Amino acid sequence: MPERRNDLVAGAIFVGLGLAFGAEAWFALPIGSALRMGPGFFPLLLAVLLVLIGLAVVFVPSGAAETPSGPIPWRGLAVLLPAPVIFGATIRGLGLAPAIALIVLITVFASRNVSLRFAVLLTIGLTAFCVALFHFGLGLPIRLFGPWTGPLARLFG
Repeated sequence: MPERRNDLVAGAIFVGLGLAFGAEAWFALPIGSALRMGPGFFPLLLAVLLVLIGLAVVFVPSGAAETPSGPIPWRGLAVLLPAPVIFGATIRGLGLAPAIALIVLITVFASRNVSLRFAVLLTIGLTAFCVALFHFGLGLPIRLFGPWTGPLARLFG
């Protein structure tokens, strides 16, 4: 029965957050209509969906037996959690290509089953894909190489 209590608590949290955000959107923002949406329409829609998800968690039985959890993956947490911060701290100085390469190279080692060859190939592939997508495809105004990269910044910046 403890897993059912967890479902009830999680559903109540979803419903409570949905009602709180829905009330904020309803009373603080103009809603508009489906054809002329106001700034409160989308937050109200998301709040209603959150309440519906909460009610589904509470009233629809999961039917799954509780699965035992394994040990906490400390290595993965230690590697993956600071990755967005490192990316944000280096994107302006290094530029798009080196920042993506650095983050991919760091995060690929969250797993113990990765070889150096696979890590380098994945880094090259994902960096090329992201540069092609974000710089050339979408045209985002992010320099490929930043001021920390020296001559590359002058050549490609």
